Amino acid sequence: MTKTLAFALAATTALSTAAFADDQAISEFRIGILGGENAQDRLNNNECLREKTEALLGVETKLFAPADYNGVIQGLLGGTIDMAWLGASGYAKIHLTDPEAVEPILVKVNNDGGFGYYSIGFARKDSGIQSLEDLKGKVFGFGDPNSTSGYLIPSIEIPAQINATMDSGDYFGEVKFTGGHEQTIVAVSAGDVDGGVTWADGLGEWEDGFNSGALRKAVDAGLVDMNDLVQIWQSAPIPEGPVVLRTELPEDVKVKMTGLMASLKSMDEDCAYGVLQGDAKGFMPITHDAYEVIVEARKRKSS
Repeated sequence: MTKTLAFALAATTALSTAAFADDQAISEFRIGILGGENAQDRLNNNECLREKTEALLGVETKLFAPADYNGVIQGLLGGTIDMAWLGASGYAKIHLTDPEAVEPILVKVNNDGGFGYYSIGFARKDSGIQSLEDLKGKVFGFGDPNSTSGYLIPSIEIPAQINATMDSGDYFGEVKFTGGHEQTIVAVSAGDVDGGVTWADGLGEWEDGFNSGALRKAVDAGLVDMNDLVQIWQSAPIPEGPVVLRTELPEDVKVKMTGLMASLKSMDEDCAYGVLQGDAKGFMPITHDAYEVIVEARKRKSS
């Protein structure tokens, strides 16, 4: 355990006590929530975190659930959002724009002790599509252009596999953005697109939507029956995105919020389930070094 994390964990005792006086350096705390499910569900799943943050810091805490990933990214860059759990690609965009804007502090840990996940390609079972080859000439759905699993990684790995570009009409009949992970799942389930990609930890059972990820959240919300879907592709492991804090926050705030997030699972399992988007061990420390490969991939994609 790092010295910073040890201090941070000790700081969580302040949840039941008055906030430290030097917290007066901030007048409010703002948490950004990435897209992927509808805004109200995102707000509901993170309300417990908002309440705990407000009690810990002693200042008004607000949740922000923009329509797309870029809303959170721009909020962190512009200083209007203080903390967010980003995807690796979103973090890479921020780092490439302003490497001093945010600090990665923690990463989600899966039940197997790892912090990787996968981009999962899927289709309706009754469509007869069982592979990327079966999707040739059909409609393919990405999620958000700033999503790691919903765009960046599959947009690199799939073309290498099919020996074609992702341009509409080259291999797939049409390639479109749905707007997010939940939107992709709903679009495939409804037959609006023939196949798409989303994210999952790859652990547990397909019928449950795995242990955590967008499919699990869609199952929990009653949006989809996994028995109606079939997996058609899986990426190489992707590093989970980091929880980041705005660099200019006071140090005591950073320590307290690191401690709160690190101890969330042991403190309140139900709250952690909503924040972590399913069943997972919790969070562990992470640094920028874990994301260099994603930063380089994003840099190459934009060049």
